[in-house]
Amino acid sequence: MAGTNNAKPVILSYDGCSTCRKARAFLAGAKVDVDVRPIVDQPPTTAELKAWIPASGLPLKRWFNTSGQSYRALGKDAVQAMTEPEAHEALAADGKLVKRPVLVLDGGTRVLVGFDEAAWKAELATA
Repeated sequence: MAGTNNAKPVILSYDGCSTCRKARAFLAGAKVDVDVRPIVDQPPTTAELKAWIPASGLPLKRWFNTSGQSYRALGKDAVQAMTEPEAHEALAADGKLVKRPVLVLDGGTRVLVGFDEAAWKAELATA
């Protein structure tokens, strides 16, 4: 891939997630070779989150999978009350708490969270 960093893209996904399967099928159809990292077994580390969240352009709270059981178990109020370090720690501790899939491009300088086909097409076109 062209760009500032030729690191192979990585997708953090969960096999039981239909959105993740759609995203992986999209990448395969676009002939984008990615490393697949199981998000439940290998959630993003706090160091990765500190780099990836700003690279995604999304606020920290948008990284939470609000429709998942882990989020519901914690409760919206508890998540909203978390400090940034607490949120990083919670996301790093439970891959099911992270909105997925997460596509990491250019060694982490560009990060997409959740699957939006149009946005992914546009982002990959600039790669």
